[in-house]
Amino acid sequence: MSRSGLFDLDGKVAIVTGHAGQLGRQYVLALLGQGASVCGWDVSDDSLGLTPEQQARFLPLKVDITVRASVEAGLAAVLERFGRADVLVNNAALDTPPGGSGRDTVAFEEFPLEVWNAFLDVNLTGMLIACQVVGGHMARSGGGSIVNISSIYGILSPDQRIYDYRRQNGAVFFKPVAYSVAKSGVLNLTRYLATYWAEKGVRVNTLTLAGVFNEQDEQFLEGYTAKVPLGRMAREDEYGGAVVFLASDASSYMTGSNVVVDGGYSAW
Repeated sequence: MSRSGLFDLDGKVAIVTGHAGQLGRQYVLALLGQGASVCGWDVSDDSLGLTPEQQARFLPLKVDITVRASVEAGLAAVLERFGRADVLVNNAALDTPPGGSGRDTVAFEEFPLEVWNAFLDVNLTGMLIACQVVGGHMARSGGGSIVNISSIYGILSPDQRIYDYRRQNGAVFFKPVAYSVAKSGVLNLTRYLATYWAEKGVRVNTLTLAGVFNEQDEQFLEGYTAKVPLGRMAREDEYGGAVVFLASDASSYMTGSNVVVDGGYSAW
């Protein structure tokens, strides 16, 4: 991605939670590509195999966003290395892939409370803690931009019919209720913080995404893409531009908004 004008992040410092995941890595690359320095937070401190030039502006840290002391230590390391924090991309999350199995794929009536708590702990409470620590620092330091990553399953109910083939083949699979509820909660966390910090210059927006291709099986792809007007899942690099937009001055008059990038999934 070439750097230009309003989307330039030269001199800015971004934090990306869940940086070692499929999309987290793409957000790191997109932000680095626009000139930002980036710190990645994950339970793994994966360095992502970046080029030497990229590595000079990248700091991977092992941070557990569900533990406030870990997040505070992560922010302290960012400030020690880069001296500032301008952007927070709250990307870290638990999800259940269509080929998955286990206690998170059972029917709603049997859904275990401990699995519910685990999903909410990472997908919502962890985001809250990151916002408290990093957003609080931004509010005290003159402003910044927070991008909270949500899902179409936070604005729409999962269509369980997409997964019928799993059940017909003898598996127990339902897209879990905890994922949808947590991702829905992201929307109002964003709105709350957008109004709470507006006068402090901290912008907070939600980025709602659809699925991304990751070698899913053909039966899932057929059912899923039939619901997408563009007729396919996203490539892993197709969400980075929206992250850059929300992080940069190109979105300077946006806060409390929900940007939906879903190939048209929610238009039907």
